[in-house]
Formats: sequence, C-alpha cells, structure tokens
Amino acid sequence: MTSLEADTVLYSILALVIVENVLEIYIALRQVKVYRNALKVPGELTSHMSDTTFHKARKYGQDQENFGIFKALLMDVLLLCVELYIGLIAILWQHSLDIVNYLQWDVSNEIVVSCVFVVISNVLSTFKALPFKIYKTFVLEETHGFNKQTGGFFAWDQLKGFLVTQVLMVPITAAIIFIVQRGGDNFFIWLWLFTGILSLVLLTVYPIFIAPLFDKYTPLEAGPLRQSIEDLAASLKFPLTKLYVVEGSKRSSHSNAYFYGLWNSKRIVLFDTLLLNKGKSDDSELSDDEKGKGCTDQEVLAVLGHELGHWKLGHVTKNIIIMQVHLLLMFLVFGYLFKYAPFYEAVGFAPGVRPILVGLLIVFTYVMAPYNAIMNFAMTILSRRYEYQADEFAFKLGFADQLGQALIKLNLDNLGFPVYDWLYSTWNHSHPTLLQRLARLEELKEQKKLK
Repeated sequence: MTSLEADTVLYSILALVIVENVLEIYIALRQVKVYRNALKVPGELTSHMSDTTFHKARKYGQDQENFGIFKALLMDVLLLCVELYIGLIAILWQHSLDIVNYLQWDVSNEIVVSCVFVVISNVLSTFKALPFKIYKTFVLEETHGFNKQTGGFFAWDQLKGFLVTQVLMVPITAAIIFIVQRGGDNFFIWLWLFTGILSLVLLTVYPIFIAPLFDKYTPLEAGPLRQSIEDLAASLKFPLTKLYVVEGSKRSSHSNAYFYGLWNSKRIVLFDTLLLNKGKSDDSELSDDEKGKGCTDQEVLAVLGHELGHWKLGHVTKNIIIMQVHLLLMFLVFGYLFKYAPFYEAVGFAPGVRPILVGLLIVFTYVMAPYNAIMNFAMTILSRRYEYQADEFAFKLGFADQLGQALIKLNLDNLGFPVYDWLYSTWNHSHPTLLQRLARLEELKEQKKLK
C-alpha cells in the first residue's frame, strides 16, 4: 500500500505527462490545420516551387504531423501513463534482481543490478519503438520517395544501434552509480565533471569510430569543389584536417552538411545527396526523383559558409558552456531530491528501496519536466538567433545569392513545407523557416545598398 504522499506524487507525475503532451498535440494540430488550408505557393517561391511540389510537400508534412500525433497519444500519453500507474519501473527492477540472482552475481551490488536494469529497459524501449520506426521508414518515408533502405539494411542498422547503445550505456551507468555512492555529500559536482568530460570525449570519438559503423565516409575527391572548400577554410583559419562525403543516400535522400571535432582538428562532412549530380556523366545514372537535385559548387560553399559561421562566431562553444551549466543545475537538484522516499513508492517500489538510477530517471524526466520545457524553448529561441547570425556570416563572405538558392534547393529536395503556424514554428523550430531566412537575406541586401 502506497502512502498518501506517494499517491500525490504519482498523480502529479501523471498529470504532468498528460498536460505536457496535450500541449504538444494542440500545437501540432494547429500546424495540421495549416496543411489543410494553405493551398497556394507563397509569392516569394512561385518562381522556384511548382504547384505539384508544393502539394507533395504539404501532404508529406501533414502525414508526418498526423503520425507524430498518433505516436504521442499512444506512446507518450496512454502507454506511459499505464506504465507509471502499474509501476513498470519497479517491475523491471525486480526482474533485474531475479536475473542477477539467477546468474549468481552479487544481488546486493547496486551497480551490477543497475547495469542489468539498463539493458532490460533498452530492450523493452527498442521493441516499443520498432513498429513506429518500421512504419515511418517503409510507409511514410517510402510513400514520399525518401526511403532508400532495404529490410536487411534496416534490421542490421537497428541491431548495430542497439549493441552500440549497450556498449556505451552499461559502463556509463556503472560510473554514475559509483560516483553517487562514493562521492560524498557533494557527489553532484563529481558527477557533473564526469559527464562534462564524457560529453567532450563522445563528441570527439563518435564521429570517428561510431558513425562509420552506420554510414560509409570517404574523402571528397580532388577537384574544384575540394580546393574551394580548403581555400574557404584557410581564409577563415578553420583548422580543417579531413573532408568527407557520407553515403547517406543508402539510408535516405534527405541532404545536409556539417562539421565536427574539437580544438585544432576539425572535419567537414557533406552528404552525397547534397552533391547528387556531381561526378555523374549523365542523368541516366540517377533515378527520376533524383534528377535535378543537389547543389552547385558555389551553393555548397554557401552552405559551408553558414556552417563555418557557427564555428567562427563561437556558437558551438557557447552551447557547450550552456549545457554544462544546465547539467550542473540538474545534478544539484538531483543531489537534494533523490533520497525523497515517496518518489520511489510512487512508481511502485517498496518503502526503503531507492535505486539511484531510478531516482535519476524520476528527477530528470518528471520532477524537472517544467524546467526542461522552459530550457528547451529558450535553447530553441537561441538556436534561431544563431542561425540568423550564421546566415549573415555567409552573406558577408559574398554568398548572399548562393545561400538563398541553396536554402530553396534544400527545402525542395527535402520536401519542406514553407508555410507554418506561428506558435508551432516558435515552439518547435530550431531554425527559422525558409521564408524568414530569405526575408532576412533580402534585408541584409537592402542594408548593404544603403551603406
């Protein structure tokens, strides 16, 4: 029998889950209404976007949003509330104890039990998410011409992802429990230092050792584009050490470009879909939906000018600092609250049973949920500001027209819908919309003329 206080905690968590997801669904429904009612290409895009492409993008966006709403209702509201109410977390913990006992390991060792708990939880989460991944990949994305995966490729991809997750999560879990157990009253400081160092290590290690397990990375062939990119990087003193093309076309026809690496070792990665028509002797090597896609060399340089702007303006460093302050606050709150017994009783544990990992889950996911929502919104607003600044940086490099063309092409190639509900965009978009970015580029052009 749970205490009245534990019941209050449980129903508060359930109410929080419902309110948060209902708000998300309401905002999503506003955008669904836009998809139904926005039937004409915006005037700014009439010379670039045909009615056919516009309606394809509208249908793609609508299908994505409807799928997201259905998934949120089923997974994030109905199923999650049932799991919390029946005490699934406590049930999984008991199964972890049973497995540890069956294997004749030390049941009293919370580190061992926690590691088993993580694996069991990840298995369950994988199977819960799998039907939605299959539908999204082989129905939604397939219908709209983006999926390039075969069933075998998808299955192997999921298996690799699961195995890599366990290899990373199990030792991290063990380290977290060890630090909380041995760190004394100020363990949260040691925990923060550990996660800070770990995040920097993963930022360095993941692209080099883990990402190639899922996609093929090859050096960009010598030629005018490579030379232009190297010249651009040198002019900005960007410490470029590697320049790769990732074979993303085996997974999807979506395109992008990014850079990674810390300090004086940076690598730039271009999706092969961004360069779809480069190196092709004729259109016969491309499928019908691929013809005409991709960017010119100058447009690719404009995209990279934008990405390098993030580096030059210190956006990556600023985000890392912000996230470290955020984590310190989260661990500080966890340090004060994780021994509060009703949290554990609320999710099905017997009085006196307080697994550290479960406390971390409850505090981070539910207790801090309102703060996390505010933090995510603030970071979304900041990200949009950064995107405008990076666009302006590319503009000052002389890529005004090329950046505008690249943004339009990427939007068309990815079937991005150009019309959004203001609240939906404000809440969800880490990037300004296409029309907002084009309008800003035009403002910059006008300001330049007036100088």
